[in-house]
Amino acid sequence: MRKLKLQVHISIDGFVGGPHGELDWIHTGSGQQPVIELADSCDTILIGRKMAQGFIDHWENILDHQPGSREQPLAQRMVHMRKIVFSHTTTTIRGRNAEVANGDLVTTIQALKKEPGKDLLVYGGADFVSSLIDHNLIDEYHLFVIPVAIGRGLRIFRDKKPLTLIKSVSYKHLETINTYIPAG
Repeated sequence: MRKLKLQVHISIDGFVGGPHGELDWIHTGSGQQPVIELADSCDTILIGRKMAQGFIDHWENILDHQPGSREQPLAQRMVHMRKIVFSHTTTTIRGRNAEVANGDLVTTIQALKKEPGKDLLVYGGADFVSSLIDHNLIDEYHLFVIPVAIGRGLRIFRDKKPLTLIKSVSYKHLETINTYIPAG
């Protein structure tokens, strides 16, 4: 069965975005390699409706209009991977390899996990990820911990969630990537 892997940047005080979704506090020391390695273990991206169009447009713009960008290797992966956008209100989405899922979240994710292929990767947004966590659908948490406290903002953990650390890698005192699995 395929795993559902979460990759998210998170502040040391547990926020994944500022109060209005700001990401200006994110600075990474790891570069793209850990993100590329995680993406290469997956063949499908799951994303919430609120974040989807900006995500799709960003990566397609880099791929199509910024050939010299250092983000080209990641853009190629993001554009060419299958993307499933979860929504209760939208039935179509612009973008290559993008489709919309309107059904029951749990049923849809369980069916995707049973399909053949590589693992599934979820990037966000915060409300969508919180729903996945609340329904115990995440199999691996890849938390890119940025050493900054932002004081307030968007959280993905709404309740107690016991996790087991299986790997931790620190990059030049700029971020630590912690990989967790559900405890038990």
